[in-house]
Amino acid sequence: METSELIEKFIVIVILFTVSLGVAAYATYFERKVAAWFQDRIGPDRAGPFGILQPLADGGKLFFKEDFIPEKAEKWLFILGPGIAMFVALMTGCVIPWSTALEFGENIVEMQVADVNIGILFIMGFLSIGVYGIMIGGWASNNKFALFGAIRASSQMISYELAMGICVITIVMMTGSLSLKDIVVHQHGFWADGYFTWNVFKQPLAFLIFFICALAETNRAPFDLPECESELIGGYHTEYGSMKMGFYLFAEYTSLFISSAVIAVLFFGGFNFPGMDNFEGNTLALLGIAAMFAKTFVFIFLFMWIRWTIPRFRFDQLMHLGWKKLIPISLINMLVTGLVIAYCEGWFN
Repeated sequence: METSELIEKFIVIVILFTVSLGVAAYATYFERKVAAWFQDRIGPDRAGPFGILQPLADGGKLFFKEDFIPEKAEKWLFILGPGIAMFVALMTGCVIPWSTALEFGENIVEMQVADVNIGILFIMGFLSIGVYGIMIGGWASNNKFALFGAIRASSQMISYELAMGICVITIVMMTGSLSLKDIVVHQHGFWADGYFTWNVFKQPLAFLIFFICALAETNRAPFDLPECESELIGGYHTEYGSMKMGFYLFAEYTSLFISSAVIAVLFFGGFNFPGMDNFEGNTLALLGIAAMFAKTFVFIFLFMWIRWTIPRFRFDQLMHLGWKKLIPISLINMLVTGLVIAYCEGWFN
């Protein structure tokens, strides 16, 4: 790789890192505003105009709080847990295609850190690793409530990864590729050959199951059993404070952002939008970025809406839904998809 390409990739990485942290920080502000709107309250309004500086105040509070480690905790694992959670949340965004390439004279800058041919497998693999950050943090705290929360989180994430993975397989079967960019290109525009191109119209059941699993994977309500305050105090981060606690919170909201982006890529065309063939060059790329972020923010709002309107499941209900409902339905959906593809390709002739 040439020096200019390395510089371009470095700039894209820095921008993605900054945007991810910025969205994670201000998602906390917007969630509090959304909650206030639903509950007929005002929400944050003291730090800056309309409370817009509240995330900076919260971040400063976390930075300057005392960094406390319990006496009987496993020190290095206690530190490692939130670090793994934050690392995994940030790494998943590097294979997401955010738009078509930008052109600067002869230089073409891809709006994707790494276009690997197994992009969706890369994301699923890192999601599997994410459970270690929670499990290590809960176990290293040497607190029974933290350990219970970590066990719940690991059981929940493992259970819902199965149904999520099967839904991804149906998309891969239709696209013929594990590359996220290929999946987006396969959904070009909005309408072609007499039907919608976006996968949500072809696989509505897979989208619904994937979205439910994404709620469970990110530990969002009504699947926030690992942090159930009424039972487990604060769950796996009961003993955490300062920026270690901040890393867990940032990881949760970064995962919320990335999960929303992945849903947009897999089912809603990614950076594709109606009428995109009327544009070209940098105009198309900038409009693609706007379309991608608009879809992502819609799903972030939907995540927040669900949190503040639906009550929390019991843990046995959560596991029953995952193993006895979502996995069988996703398997049947995958089988039907395979039969339809086989029929369309003339296997039964």
